[in-house]
Amino acid sequence: MVVNVGNTGNAGRAAGNAWGVAERYREFSWWEARGRSDAHEELSARISQDPEFCDLLSGSLPAGHKQQPDLLLAAVRHLDGPHAEMGPRGAAAYGRWREWTIRHWDEVRAVFMQRATHTGEPAHCATLLPLLARLPQPLALLEAGASAGLGLHPDRYRYRYEADGGDGAGDVLRAELGAPESPLVLTCRTGGAADELPERLPQIVWRAGIDLDPLDPVDERDDLRWLQALVWPGDGERAARLSAAVDAVRPAPRPRMVRGDLIDELPALAAEAPPEATLVIFHSAVLPSLPPARREEFVRLVRSLLEGRPGGGHWISHEHHSVLPWITGSAPHAPRPGDARHLTLALDGRPVAVTGPHGQSLHSLSGARDSLRR
Repeated sequence: MVVNVGNTGNAGRAAGNAWGVAERYREFSWWEARGRSDAHEELSARISQDPEFCDLLSGSLPAGHKQQPDLLLAAVRHLDGPHAEMGPRGAAAYGRWREWTIRHWDEVRAVFMQRATHTGEPAHCATLLPLLARLPQPLALLEAGASAGLGLHPDRYRYRYEADGGDGAGDVLRAELGAPESPLVLTCRTGGAADELPERLPQIVWRAGIDLDPLDPVDERDDLRWLQALVWPGDGERAARLSAAVDAVRPAPRPRMVRGDLIDELPALAAEAPPEATLVIFHSAVLPSLPPARREEFVRLVRSLLEGRPGGGHWISHEHHSVLPWITGSAPHAPRPGDARHLTLALDGRPVAVTGPHGQSLHSLSGARDSLRR
């Protein structure tokens, strides 16, 4: 279908909405893609300077999450649009990408409406593992925003924790553990005392997750293709990590996955956790999808559920420091300005570490060891 990009609705309203879309793509290019993906940085910048294309986006997509830049970029890649592998570079390549996207707009929009962006990064397990291994065993894991469920299998991966040896000595292996035959080996750079690293895998007896759009990349090939499309062009390491994680969890029983709202579904699902296990409710880079009032409601609900559970339980949050400011505001060591994309790892509302956004680093905060003993 060919779309007339200059005629998508009321001119005055569309112009205002198109400006907002353009600004969203401009900010995505500058704050999200810059330094991470040259292809996405250039493509989103070009879209922000294309008024007619922004008019198409604003006039045919509902406002909010469906207008996320990375959703459009992934949708075109998912449908094998031009330059899907490495992204369009240069004016001519952008012209081909634009023409193809407009010509296939019905299919692209269908992906928009069916799919959502996901945060299912298995490497987050490397930063969560030290906390999970320290809690009373066995564990019942409940992930809010479980996406593809890959974060519910930390015991199926292998881990290498390394530190900078200093004086040009290179990286020093501080700890290595995990499933010896796992196809996925996660390497995480660390800072802090050596005794803060795990010595064994956690014992997990129950796994469950909630997500608005849960995926099954093991049994549903199209779900796996969507997750692969969400990996930014040129990030071969992350693409390989995703494939290895899927292979690692393939032999395991599927976790219990519930489709729905995090707050609405949480009480009933938490009640299913076996009473003899320590219930751990955790989430990684999920709460930005909720408005601030709903984030506070979610936190109150988690605390209430754990306090009311016989034997209690624990809450692990793994979010950007701006998402839960009442937690990170009291951190013994606030994230540094250079850590703009880093996440704050907290146990029961107490910050314990700053981590890389994709689990590549774990730096304990001063005073974190004392907070873990409380």
